[in-house]
Amino acid sequence: MPRAGLTVERVVEAAADLADEVGFEQVTLSALARHFGVKDASLYSHVRNLQDLRTRLALLAGGEMIDRIAAAVAGRAGKQALAAFADAYRAYALERPGRYAATQIRVDQSLVADSPALRRTAEITYGMLRAYGLEEPDLTDAVRLLRSTFHGYCALEAAGGFGAPRDVQASWDKAVDALHVALEHWPRGTTASAPGLRE
Repeated sequence: MPRAGLTVERVVEAAADLADEVGFEQVTLSALARHFGVKDASLYSHVRNLQDLRTRLALLAGGEMIDRIAAAVAGRAGKQALAAFADAYRAYALERPGRYAATQIRVDQSLVADSPALRRTAEITYGMLRAYGLEEPDLTDAVRLLRSTFHGYCALEAAGGFGAPRDVQASWDKAVDALHVALEHWPRGTTASAPGLRE
């Protein structure tokens, strides 16, 4: 790879590709330096350290993922929007495993307000759930339910954790149906709390 022309964007994109190839936890500055044919020190003019790189990778992946989800849910509401959201989430998680893993790390809250991707994620997610008539604190509770269900299912599927003969897609569709029923019959909360982008 050429030594010249490194930019923050190129470094982060390369890190994202490497994450998909070898796993998010295996992405290091040394591995990236080898990829570009430079010394480790050359990367420090573009990223401060490994944590900075991983945060940038998380924001990149989060933006990619919400772009897919936004395109899928556009013009839909209720169960159709939920199913489109869920399917786009799962597709990204399975097709881009390293990038997806990056989206699960906790991002410094001081960066959240400055991230268009994270703001858009909150807007689309909360907007979809408000169509079910939810308000705080139920919105945050519902976001946590969806996130934990989607993430748990995708993690188990990616690891080959479903051994029963039942078709995995059929189980996924049934899970989304069950979430829709749960959201339609949500037990209402009585006290409000502030929403969090990555709750």
